[in-house]
Amino acid sequence: MAEMAYQQGITCIVMDEKDNVTTLLTDVKKGESVVYTIGNQAYEVTLRQDVSFGHKVAIAPINQAEEIVKYGEVIGAASIAILPGDHVHVHNIEGIRGRGDKHVGGAQQ
Repeated sequence: MAEMAYQQGITCIVMDEKDNVTTLLTDVKKGESVVYTIGNQAYEVTLRQDVSFGHKVAIAPINQAEEIVKYGEVIGAASIAILPGDHVHVHNIEGIRGRGDKHVGGAQQ
């Protein structure tokens, strides 16, 4: 497992360049911005709602039915269109594993 050092001021984390969400490492209020890195490039997203520690925020537009990718793995599909800065949670994501009628990463599950 890769070692990562905690850096003061880090408020969110993106683990894989395929991710379309970031995970918050602190509570963040609507209108506040978080900075995340992919590779050596820093990006910023402004939150559209208050979001609590440990929850996900979209870092790219996600269309309805598009896969949600966290830590490089598909964790579900968007039940509605999601904008960058939106809270991504049970209100706008649905499980797709084990349903038989949904595909995960292009393969029938």
